[in-house]
Amino acid sequence: MAHRRSRRRRLQRYWNRPSKRVIRDRLNPLEAYTDDELFERYRFRQVSVVYLLYLIGGTLLESTRNNALPPMLQLFVCLRFFATGAYHKLIGDSLNVSESTVGRCCRSITEAILLVRKQFIVFPRDDEARKTKQEFIKIAGFPNTLGCVDGTFIRILAPTENEPDFVNRKGFHSLNVQMVCDAKFKFTSVCASWPGSVHDSRIWRESSLCRQFERGEHNGILLGDSGYPCKRFLMTPYLNPQTNAHQRFNASLCRTRVLIEQSFGILKRRFSCLQGILRTTPDQAVGYVVACVILHNLGIQTGDVMDRVDQPMDAFDETAHQVACNSPEGSHLRDYIAQTYFG
Repeated sequence: MAHRRSRRRRLQRYWNRPSKRVIRDRLNPLEAYTDDELFERYRFRQVSVVYLLYLIGGTLLESTRNNALPPMLQLFVCLRFFATGAYHKLIGDSLNVSESTVGRCCRSITEAILLVRKQFIVFPRDDEARKTKQEFIKIAGFPNTLGCVDGTFIRILAPTENEPDFVNRKGFHSLNVQMVCDAKFKFTSVCASWPGSVHDSRIWRESSLCRQFERGEHNGILLGDSGYPCKRFLMTPYLNPQTNAHQRFNASLCRTRVLIEQSFGILKRRFSCLQGILRTTPDQAVGYVVACVILHNLGIQTGDVMDRVDQPMDAFDETAHQVACNSPEGSHLRDYIAQTYFG
C-alpha cells in the first residue's frame, strides 16, 4: 500500500510540473518581405504600416514581460487576420505566436484603430463637399451629389442572445452595415451596429447622418436604391418610369450608385475576414468591421489600393427590398431633377 502511495505521488509530481517555456523565433515582416509581398500578405506596404503604427502606437503599451510581442508584431498579427479571416491558430502558426496571443492582438489593435476613426471616416463639408459634387458630375452627370448609400451583410456566428434578430432576409446570421461612399470609393459614413434582420430604411432613419440632413447641415443629396424612401436629400429610382426623362434619370442614378457596390467589393476583397464568417460576438464583430473601413480609407489616402471591382449596371434588385414610403418633397424634387437634367 505504501509503495502504491509513493508511486502515485511521483506521478502527480510528474504531471503537475510546469511545462518548459518555448521561445519562438519571430521574424519581422518588414525585413523578411518586399513591399509587394507585404501588400499580398497584409494589404499594406511598408510606408503605410509605419504610418499606421505611428497613429496608434501611443495606445499600445510595451510589456515588461520577457520576450513580449512588440507593437509592430501585434499590428502584423491583426492585419494578417483582417487580410485572411483565418482561424487564430493558423495565424499564430504562421507568425510563431500562440492562438490566445492572436486573439488579444486583434482586440487590442482594433481598439487602438477605432480611436482614430474621426480622422478617416469624415462626411464631406464646405470645400470637400464641393469637390465631391464635381467628382460625381464627372462620373454620370448627376447633380449636387454628396455620396451613395447602401447596406451590406457581414456574416457572423449565431449569437447566444437575441439570435433571431440576426437572421437576415437571405437566411443567415449577419450584421446589416450601412455605409456611404464618395466618388473615390472612400467611405464617409459607417453604421455597423444593427443586426441583419433590420431593414435598410430603418437603419437610415435612425442614423445620425439622416438627422444631420433633416436639420439642413448638408447642402446636397445622397443616392440610394428603392429600399430607401425618396426624400429631398435622398434620391431613389423610379419604380415605373413613364417618360424618357425618367428612364435617363434611372440610368444615371444606376451608373452613379454602382460606386457603393464597387466600394463594398474592394473592401471585402482587401479584408477577407468580411467575406467569410466573423467567429466572434456581435459587439466585437462591429469593431472589426469599422476598423477595416478605417484601414480601407487609410489605404486610399496613402496610395495602397486594390483594383476596382466592376459591377453590372443593369436593373435594380427590387425583389430584395421593401419599397419605402416616399415623401411629397422628395418626389417633387426627383421630378424636377429628371425634367431639368435628363429631359
